[in-house]
Amino acid sequence: MATNDRQAREERSRLRTYQARQEVHRRSVRRRTRDNVLAGVGLVVVLALATGAQLFYFSGGPGAPAAEPTPSPTPSAEATEVPSPDLAEDRTWVGALTLNDTSLSIELDGAAAPQAVASTVTLVDSGFYDGLTCHRLTTDGIFVLQCGDPNGDGSGGPGYSYGPVENAPADDVYPAGTIAMARQGGVAESQGSQFFIVYEDSTIPSDAAGGYTVIGRVTDGLDALRADITDQGVADDAADGAPVRPVSITSFIVE
Repeated sequence: MATNDRQAREERSRLRTYQARQEVHRRSVRRRTRDNVLAGVGLVVVLALATGAQLFYFSGGPGAPAAEPTPSPTPSAEATEVPSPDLAEDRTWVGALTLNDTSLSIELDGAAAPQAVASTVTLVDSGFYDGLTCHRLTTDGIFVLQCGDPNGDGSGGPGYSYGPVENAPADDVYPAGTIAMARQGGVAESQGSQFFIVYEDSTIPSDAAGGYTVIGRVTDGLDALRADITDQGVADDAADGAPVRPVSITSFIVE
């Protein structure tokens, strides 16, 4: 009888051990399944963000510098208020913009684009542009050099954005020497610190938000800009992207 009791206890013990191992196995399977699902979801999110970033950066009319330039979706400085249009003083501002060693004489039209010029002048006076890069050059279809992003990749801005579009050409033609504000495609209120210089006559189609705010023009130095920077082309033999010759804003003054 004692032997039978002992055997019964041993059987119950083996059964409990087996059941415990089965439960551990089931939990392990559930954990691995959960981890795999989470990993899969994470991968999908990462891929979606990467794809979205590429589409955000490269889609749009002129390839970037005008139709999809992303000036301020991710502010790179502490958020501040948009400067008052009154600061443009309804007048022409003259100044000089130096890219590397190439000096451009410029004019900004405070009467035609008061909000954009007020913002630009304020940023210039604060030293915001000093040392920033011109991260994007387009050499096919449209001919523009885009500058003024503190992130250096088209995603940054001054910490604020503004609109609407001002002083856009009705015929979508931007003559050589035009200086205009970059913005997100279809979003008039997304202008910030990024601007582009048109170095050859370009037709840049309007989108749902209209055209692109023309703030002024290069009055001298455009030939040097072509020879020193834009004629060097785009990295990797592309038609739209980082310039072969890195470009920085070494000086920007207006008065």
